[in-house]
Amino acid sequence: MKLHQLRYLAAVAQSGLNITAAAQKLHTSQPGVSKQIKLLEDELGFQIFVREGRNLTRITPAGQQVIDRALRILQEAQSIRALSTELRDEGRGSLSIGTTHTQARYVLPGVIREFLARYPNVRLNLHQGTSEQIAEMVAQDRIDCAINTGSERLFSDLTILPCYRWNRVVIVPRDHPLASAGKLTYRALAAYPIITYTFSFSGPSSLIDAFAKANLTPNVAITARDSDVIVTYVRLGMGVGIVAHMAVDENDPDLAVIDASHLLPAHTTWLGFRRGTLLRKYMYDFAQLIAPHLDRRLVERAHRAATPEEVAGMLADVKLPVK
Repeated sequence: MKLHQLRYLAAVAQSGLNITAAAQKLHTSQPGVSKQIKLLEDELGFQIFVREGRNLTRITPAGQQVIDRALRILQEAQSIRALSTELRDEGRGSLSIGTTHTQARYVLPGVIREFLARYPNVRLNLHQGTSEQIAEMVAQDRIDCAINTGSERLFSDLTILPCYRWNRVVIVPRDHPLASAGKLTYRALAAYPIITYTFSFSGPSSLIDAFAKANLTPNVAITARDSDVIVTYVRLGMGVGIVAHMAVDENDPDLAVIDASHLLPAHTTWLGFRRGTLLRKYMYDFAQLIAPHLDRRLVERAHRAATPEEVAGMLADVKLPVK
């Protein structure tokens, strides 16, 4: 089995089983493509395509499995070529990050500024989305790492490295009754429409669960994935906002910021790399910029671990900073 045979196979599949079109795409001859596919089928001992005369009419079930694997092999081969180019110069390359709006807007600017000062020739691509959208980016191999909060079950292919913890706060206009009501309670909060982050589809909401333990149901009126949108609607008097504490300015002249850490559990933001991939030096440096408590040797050991449970064991005693 030769790599060029897999390349011919993929071209035929991607050209609607048109061998002439595949040959043109590959800059080779039609008989050459047909011959290599027949040689591959002979070696495998089964047909990849069903034929009528000289035409290919459909892909056999076994052939589809071969094609799926061939596409993955070709993708990995391309990645190896790209890696070879990058490794010749550790200061060059690219880093694609998938993260949420809150992390991109309020946490990462300083990290990225320092990273690009160290590696001015590394191209950095920042992609924003919900947890589900970031997981899709991982599945499609569009990003090198993910920075997210919660929803770890969506990211079983990643080495998960905890970065920091953060709490939520309640924000209201300064003339709102909650601004002068003293220590916040579930019952006081449940009396008002709530504006907060879009709930994940992958698991229960910690907000709903927290109220349920107090035998209450929050009146969630509006959800958004963008902290700035939530703040805007709170300013308009449309409800009580619940956001990450780093997303608001406690000195805002229009808004009162109320501690809710005693009501709502803290969240852990994590950094994830695809398990088994080769990490570049600048990737380790990026990890340390966002999580200084994780030294390179610890990241290396965790990334070589076979299971998420093994990684969790290594990091069990790591004390996380609070943003």
